[in-house]
Amino acid sequence: MINRTFQFGQFRTLFAPRKPRHPLVRVAVGLLGVAILGVMVFVGVFVGAAMIMAGLAWKLLAQRKTPARAAEANVVEGEYRVVRKPALPTH
Repeated sequence: MINRTFQFGQFRTLFAPRKPRHPLVRVAVGLLGVAILGVMVFVGVFVGAAMIMAGLAWKLLAQRKTPARAAEANVVEGEYRVVRKPALPTH
């Protein structure tokens, strides 16, 4: 009988992250990772701030272009009176 089992141990070590053995290379790779993280945070903060500023500027410019209108054409003006509950007809 042929044993057909698959050995997963080979692939586990294939994609496993390995640290370099030399101490200076370890420090350099660590500093490179911290630098990449810092650049990503820096860019993310400034891109977010730029998006917020652009949105505020867009709103301010949109308000400036449209003149203030007194009332729209489909608004109906009217007066109303509050009717107390005992004055309502009972069924």
